[in-house]
Amino acid sequence: MTTLLLQASVPVVRRTALTAAVLTLAACSALRPTPSQPSVFYLLNVPRSTVATPALGGAARSLPTLLVNPAQAAAGYGSQHIIYLRQDHKLEYFAHSEWAEPPARMLGPLLVAAIDPTGVFGSVVLTPASASGDLRLSTQIIRLQQNFQTSPSRVQFTLRAYLTDEKTRGVLAWREFSAEAPAPSDNAQGGVTAANLAVQDVLAQLAQFLAVTGLREP
Repeated sequence: MTTLLLQASVPVVRRTALTAAVLTLAACSALRPTPSQPSVFYLLNVPRSTVATPALGGAARSLPTLLVNPAQAAAGYGSQHIIYLRQDHKLEYFAHSEWAEPPARMLGPLLVAAIDPTGVFGSVVLTPASASGDLRLSTQIIRLQQNFQTSPSRVQFTLRAYLTDEKTRGVLAWREFSAEAPAPSDNAQGGVTAANLAVQDVLAQLAQFLAVTGLREP
């Protein structure tokens, strides 16, 4: 009888040991840090402006050089975070999706590409540069956010622009430009697609504004 009990207990001991080993491995796996999800990086990359070149008319004149300052950003919008809004006044951002650079930094070359085809300026130069100029454009991103308070979500972009005279340092004109675009999907990728459309719209508005303003300047 004793021999039978000992033989029967052997599988039980083995099962107990195996269970303990599995639990130990599970505990170690839980303590081991899990690899974090890699971030995805997105660009502001709109096509060149299709703003029509205004007719200069009258006698030929020397065209002014426009200096374009690097864009600035209002508080909350100066980082690489892709911002979204679910509640009024509360900015949030996607955990694993970012801009490749802060939007203000990516905006500079896009400004030049949008303004240059107007033909109103002899050259459009992104500063800092050694070139001197006649006029200077300063811009600030007031907001660039995906608003989830609407369905579908919409990206809202507002840009403030100042045109100043380099000689007098006086402000010749300023304006805020805004645009919205619906996101094709309620996630970061859909927001980026809509952001590029909204930025393209604002850049077209700005280029047309500068074209008209530039024609009025002596």
